[in-house]
Amino acid sequence: MTSADDPKQNHLLAALSAEAYARLMPDLEPIAMALGEPLYEADVAMDYVYFPTTCMVSLLYVMDNGDSAEIAVIGNDGMVGVSVFMGDGIMSSRAVVQNAGEGYRLSAEAFTREFARGRSLQQIALRFTQALMAQMIQTGACNRHHTVEQQLCRWLLLTLDRLPGDNVKMTKELIANMLGVRREGVIEATNALQKHGSIRYDAGLIVVLNRKMLEDSACECYSVVRREIERLLAYVPSREPSTAMLN
Repeated sequence: MTSADDPKQNHLLAALSAEAYARLMPDLEPIAMALGEPLYEADVAMDYVYFPTTCMVSLLYVMDNGDSAEIAVIGNDGMVGVSVFMGDGIMSSRAVVQNAGEGYRLSAEAFTREFARGRSLQQIALRFTQALMAQMIQTGACNRHHTVEQQLCRWLLLTLDRLPGDNVKMTKELIANMLGVRREGVIEATNALQKHGSIRYDAGLIVVLNRKMLEDSACECYSVVRREIERLLAYVPSREPSTAMLN
């Protein structure tokens, strides 16, 4: 069992060997993550890696004119900061808290020290990185080839997989920024999903009423990403479709 302040709410940390977890535990720092809070900026060296528990983080690519588009989402399935062990600790994207909540952070120094042991943390972190790359690739293809409604379904399902519960707090303006589309397109897509009975939207709160219907409305991109997660990250529990997620 895990409590509200247990790092093992993060599935990556929970999957570590007992020895690796014990070595990292003294350096894990609980933090609150506020909506819109940047965890790192593009082209700036990272001092910490982050392990979300009840929040979710968006990786965003920001254009020179200030426009941005989401390239991946990370929640309790993994960690924010793969560049700490994959390169020089600098990313071309920025990481922003998409849904407020709690998490843990670990200094880059403590992480790389444990990673260098070449055992539990290294194996799990590398497999998570492969799953993250698959999500980025599929997101790029989805944004190019599929409708806004299909993109919204994919985005909602990926979000639900990484958060406790079945509610998503997000305005239509923010969703449009995440998807890199016009707000009018998000309004049309949201209205269509409400008409189908799969969601209810009210004052920035999306309530999923029928996950199975949402999955049926999504393009293949969600299932592709989900299969890669199941293949690479056996430690992440699956979310079974339900026809009555919330009344």
